[in-house]
Amino acid sequence: MTTPPRTIRAEPLTAAAFAPFGDVLEVTESYDKLINAGMCERYHDRATLDFGPGGRAGISIFRAQARALPYTCDLLERHPEGSQAFVPMTAAPWLVIVAADADGRPGAPRAFLPEPGQGVNFHRGTWHGVLTPLAEPGLFAVIDRIGDTPNLEEYFLEHPFTVTL
Repeated sequence: MTTPPRTIRAEPLTAAAFAPFGDVLEVTESYDKLINAGMCERYHDRATLDFGPGGRAGISIFRAQARALPYTCDLLERHPEGSQAFVPMTAAPWLVIVAADADGRPGAPRAFLPEPGQGVNFHRGTWHGVLTPLAEPGLFAVIDRIGDTPNLEEYFLEHPFTVTL
């Protein structure tokens, strides 16, 4: 007997809901200080970046093909040696999929729909879906670990799941 595909609903991306997986990068109601002669609000130190021993911060540009909802997820990945931040370079919609660790494998998945202007920083070792823009151009700045050791584990799901609104 074949297991029917699971369906999960994407939820709004909030700092509280996303906290077990990482940081939400966004402007909040209060800023930390005014800079540039009072013309710029600084929202200071909004993510815990972690590049592990022997690693350094790198900024890359990713351009991913757009996907559509409902979206079937069959692959999750994680980065055991460093955090990974995604900062959209457009206001196009995108999807964030995460799962808690369950003894070295992905546990129950969750999906989030960021608002325009929101990015995420996945904590080291957080299982997450591949970059999933929902419209073109799928352009993101990515801040992650650059180093000589492998920093990617992929897990192909025996039972994929579908994300809907």
